[in-house]
Amino acid sequence: MTNNSMKLLFLSTMLVGTILSISSNSWFGVWMGLEINLLSFIPLLTNSSNLMMNESSIKYFIVQAMASTMLLFSILLIHFKSSVSWEKMVVPYMMISSSLLLKIGAAPFHFWLPEVMNTLSWNNCLILMTWQKIAPMMVLSYCIKVEEFMFFIIVTSIFIGAMGGLNQTSLRQVMAYSSISHLGWMISALIISENVWEMYFIIYSMLSAIMVFTFKKMNLFQMNQIYSSKIFKTEMKFMMFMTLLSLGGLPPFLGFLPKWITIQLLVENNMTFLMSTMVILTIITLYYYMRISFSATIMTYTENSWSSSIKNKKLNFMLPIMTMISTMSLTCTSTLVSLF
Repeated sequence: MTNNSMKLLFLSTMLVGTILSISSNSWFGVWMGLEINLLSFIPLLTNSSNLMMNESSIKYFIVQAMASTMLLFSILLIHFKSSVSWEKMVVPYMMISSSLLLKIGAAPFHFWLPEVMNTLSWNNCLILMTWQKIAPMMVLSYCIKVEEFMFFIIVTSIFIGAMGGLNQTSLRQVMAYSSISHLGWMISALIISENVWEMYFIIYSMLSAIMVFTFKKMNLFQMNQIYSSKIFKTEMKFMMFMTLLSLGGLPPFLGFLPKWITIQLLVENNMTFLMSTMVILTIITLYYYMRISFSATIMTYTENSWSSSIKNKKLNFMLPIMTMISTMSLTCTSTLVSLF
């Protein structure tokens, strides 16, 4: 009971920190909100019975503290040069952007994200992939510029997300590299329109939540566990892979919709080369999603006799939810096709 109440307390202060950071009208308020958010999330990562989770919390704290120090130093530079216009402050702009990109784990500042996520629980992985990105990305929208630095971040994030997930056997690291790849798309959407970014983030969060809750209920952590056909039904496996392909952006699923709108807006803003590079690199991500899906659907591994008696009845409520999401994705995309 005490443990649950403590988690609820830190979860509440984490939400307050994010809201404070978003709604603040000064850079010091932004920094304060990010610090409250960080110090509230660290206790949620720790676990007395799992030393690896404690190690991840220390890694996360060191990286986030380094990013916060860089952000604070950049804020001080801006205040010392208050007579200079914001457009001419190249170094503080680069430092603020880099510190925020380090906080969300965008490439080439991604080195900590797969390592930290590899030992976390699925609930903490979901928070790290979704909620912890809201405040830094909203703050990034205040100072983002259309220039070569952001183009480099976008292409590098999608490239690292695509290549890093190819040889992974851990599902948590696959989700981490998927998150890095989606960050590239979200930053490009943020350059064009905040409304598009909000829609992209909501759809990405919803699909990630479905995948994470499915993995948690099935107690899956490694790739070879998916190949076992006797642990859960074929229908459940099929619906899970439909959501996974939707997360990868395969038409006509819901995950393709925000990518489609982002592609259209990039073309309208004469960023055709950037758009083409992003699409080509995302095909690699979609390739290993499809490889996982086809392999797990077609292949079955030999199992011991006691495995056949395992029945996971808790998964029954997930099937209609995933069916509804997948049906909705097909309906939304087909409707848009008819409109265009």
